[in-house]
Amino acid sequence: MKIFYKKDGGIVQLIDKEKMKEWPIELPLIFIEYIRNNQLNSYNDPKLKKEIEKYLDEVLTDVAIPGLIKVLDGDNVEEVNEALVRIEEIAKKNIEMVKPIKPYVEKLVKKNIKEVKNLSNSIIDKFRKAERKKELAEKRKIMQEKEKLFLAGNLSGEEYAKARKEYLVLKE
Repeated sequence: MKIFYKKDGGIVQLIDKEKMKEWPIELPLIFIEYIRNNQLNSYNDPKLKKEIEKYLDEVLTDVAIPGLIKVLDGDNVEEVNEALVRIEEIAKKNIEMVKPIKPYVEKLVKKNIKEVKNLSNSIIDKFRKAERKKELAEKRKIMQEKEKLFLAGNLSGEEYAKARKEYLVLKE
C-alpha cells in the first residue's frame, strides 16, 4: 500500500505499483482516471493532491503504459485482440482514459491482421469523433458569443453570416 498523510491526521491509501503489475493491462489506466476524476477533488489539501498526482503519474509511466506497450507490441495476436477489445470498451465510456496509448493503437492499424486492424481502426475513430466533438464545442461557444454581439448590434450582418457559415460547415 502507498500511504499519504492528510493535514488532519487522516490517511489516504492507494494500492502499490508492484501489485498493479499483476492486474489486467487496462486496469491501471482505469484506476488512475478514477482517482483523478472522482477522488482527488475531495481532498482539501493542495500538498496531498500534488503528492497523489505525482504518484499517479509514476503509476502511468512505470506500470500502465509499459504493460500496454508490452502487450500491444507483442506477437501474441489473441492477447493483442483481448487488450484492444478492453481498450475499446474503455474508449466508449471515456476516451480520455486511453489517450496515452493512442500512438501504439495507430501503429496496430498498419498490421496485416484483420481483427487487430478493425479494432484499432474502431478505437482511432473514437479518438477522431472525440476531437471533432471538442472542436465543435469550441466553435459553438464562439458562435454563441458572435450571436450575442450581433443581437446587440456590435457585429455586422456580413461578419455574422460568415461566422455562421464556418460553424455550419464544421457541423456537417
